[in-house]
Amino acid sequence: MTSTTVPTVRGPVAAEDLGDVLAHEHVFVRSEEILRNYPHLWDEEARVADAVTRLRAMVDRGVRTIVDPTVLGLGRDVARVARVNAHVDLHVVVATGVYTYDSVPFFFSQYGPGTLLGGEDPMVELFVRDITEGIADTGIRAGMLKCAIETELTPGVERVLVAVAAAHRATGTPITVHTSPAHGTGAVALDVLEREGVDPRHVVLGHSGDSDDVDALRALADRGAILGMDRFGLDVILPTDRRVATIAALAAAGYADRMVLAHDASCRIDWFRPEALAALAPDWHFTFIHDAVLPALRAAGVTDGQLTTMLVDVPRRHLTTAGPA
Repeated sequence: MTSTTVPTVRGPVAAEDLGDVLAHEHVFVRSEEILRNYPHLWDEEARVADAVTRLRAMVDRGVRTIVDPTVLGLGRDVARVARVNAHVDLHVVVATGVYTYDSVPFFFSQYGPGTLLGGEDPMVELFVRDITEGIADTGIRAGMLKCAIETELTPGVERVLVAVAAAHRATGTPITVHTSPAHGTGAVALDVLEREGVDPRHVVLGHSGDSDDVDALRALADRGAILGMDRFGLDVILPTDRRVATIAALAAAGYADRMVLAHDASCRIDWFRPEALAALAPDWHFTFIHDAVLPALRAAGVTDGQLTTMLVDVPRRHLTTAGPA
């Protein structure tokens, strides 16, 4: 099944109008409970104005769409994103799901499969509601499902993966997974999702680009999954030149149609002090790919056609070709 439109913050967008897509970026990552209780830590007007400036710079480089996989656990607030998006000519695809490395949020901990009270998993109904009706009564529908697995498959992580798979089967919404190549969790995520009836072709394995093990990445792509080469600028994890060389090697081997590009950056992430983050990762921002990475990829032998495949064709296919099971 192929959808002709993709839900975004500003409404449905025709697939052919998505243009260049950065497949994993965040407008804001916020610690909502802390900021609601200590509001002096967040200057709303300044943060929104700064976000508008940063996103406009991205648009000026030719980006037309971002996928923002900010979900429960990362401080999702689509109304705030909409406030920013009203001043930027950018398509923003938002997500539903849960971001956790270990347990489910306490809200879900005592009812649902394997809990004290048992019953159906309430996460599935909430995810489907976000996709079919809209998030938090905004009318903004999620166009992506998001889950995470960092170091190991804990019962809580597995429960979220299973719930995401169920929502995917019900709606056909594509999936993106935070993974850790250092711990081999991309393969583990695929094992669970496939067991739950998900076709790997509808899954982006986020942060695959943190590895330059070409053979391991090819093995994941050979299962059908899309590789998220999506942390450009985070040289503290893997330097840019090694990320570029990895993509060039994969593209030369015929895997351009199984990769997407992004930074996993944000306008503001409150986990870090801004000055410390700027010193630690000065290139971790929304324009780094178009300013520096694309020229480096071309110099490494990646063709313009392959870049279009990674920036336009693969994201469009991922966002539109799934369908309810």
